Amino acid sequence: MREYLKFYIGGQWTDPAEPRTSEVVNPATEEVCGKVAVGSVADVDRAVAAARRAFPDWSTTTGEERVEVLQNILDVYQKRAGDLAAALTEEMGAPTALAHGFQVGLGAGHLTTAIAVLKDFVFEERRGATLVVKEPIGVCGLITPWNWPMNQIAVKVFPALATGCTVVLKPSEQSPFTGQIFAEILDAAGVPAGVFNLVQGDGLGVGVPLSRHPGVDMVSFTGSTRAGIEIARNAAPTVKRVTQELGGKSPNIVLDDAAFAENVGKGVATMMGNSGQTCSAPSRMLVPSARMAEAMVIARETASRITVGDPGGDFVMGPVVSEAQFEKIQGLIQQGIDEGATLVTGGTGRPDGLEKGYYVKPTVFAHVANDMTIAREEIFGPVLTILGYDSVDHAVEIANDTEYGLAGYVAGADLESARAVARRVRAGWVAINDGFDFACPFGGYKKSGNGREWGEFGFHDYLEIKGVLGFAPDEAASST
Repeated sequence: MREYLKFYIGGQWTDPAEPRTSEVVNPATEEVCGKVAVGSVADVDRAVAAARRAFPDWSTTTGEERVEVLQNILDVYQKRAGDLAAALTEEMGAPTALAHGFQVGLGAGHLTTAIAVLKDFVFEERRGATLVVKEPIGVCGLITPWNWPMNQIAVKVFPALATGCTVVLKPSEQSPFTGQIFAEILDAAGVPAGVFNLVQGDGLGVGVPLSRHPGVDMVSFTGSTRAGIEIARNAAPTVKRVTQELGGKSPNIVLDDAAFAENVGKGVATMMGNSGQTCSAPSRMLVPSARMAEAMVIARETASRITVGDPGGDFVMGPVVSEAQFEKIQGLIQQGIDEGATLVTGGTGRPDGLEKGYYVKPTVFAHVANDMTIAREEIFGPVLTILGYDSVDHAVEIANDTEYGLAGYVAGADLESARAVARRVRAGWVAINDGFDFACPFGGYKKSGNGREWGEFGFHDYLEIKGVLGFAPDEAASST
């Protein structure tokens, strides 16, 4: 049984202002696996105050000095990788291979990328007589989700620190273990007191006061569109910067060519990764209407090979994160059936042989119309919808007929054709044939949010731009 009863504020492990705790449930066993302190307004006030005290010194460090700190963090992170993976499996049910692999690996990848970007990042440039300076925005409130804990913490904390900002992190209350270990890593790495602060808790008790706080200069949030709207409202009176990575209902356009069968299979497998709990998941597969029957056979066969079970064992897919998430997914699967979509495989209830745990059957619907609920709402579970298209223009029209625009996918044997389609998809991140790049900007159009994370692009939202006129008057004179 894990117990994390202190917060990390001002470089010290400190008791919360009020002795309140919440229980963490292991989604594979439905049993309590830990207890975590729950923060309040007073804890947020203390953390913000610590970050404000640390900002003047940290913001004036050199890039080289910050590179050294980030490198120290990377060294400790790699030593604690096994601890992070074990916590991920316990708190959110990530299978061991996924936890040790992509879940923890994403955090290391983003840190390595931030170090490389910082080494060459230009914070000042002369433009004639004017000096243009990129300065850290200040104290940043970072609110992260439970589905990819280390990825989402990494893409916020590391750019913030790299640019000279100080931070207060609120991890998800459903995956708090990794946030606590992350704070231990930064403490062991020698991050100066107050530069990084951690307060655990829920949205109402910690997220709301953090987003409203007059001492916070920026809020970065990843989560649902509904919650993102509320955070923007809370932040509005203080006119602080708000960046958001929100929901998605991402299209996967499978082109009609020789790679069709392979690409349908890949699309199904990708959708089921992390139990479908990925905001950028390719949840709407678009196939030529004339090949719908073929796609259904391939999807059924692929889904049948996805094993589901104890995340500590040798299974591809573990449970979803909570009972509430399980019930939401079950309701949407039933709604798909009720609205007339063809259930290819899966359906309601747990997979055979699993009587306990929040396990969901890998589920595929076909002959889905784009106005059905399962094609419009973000299910956030292992549920794929297959829609038919009559032409490439029709496919693009369907792909863009959504209130979201986080990600898109195009799969095809002919690269030029895939490139042409990718240019027409209205989303912030479009992958051709499973492309992946830590330096690629990630973020959404429309109700999928604003701002960009990953690589160099992740630095920009943490910076203010100052123009210093008359900085080089001799240059101004020489240009007249």
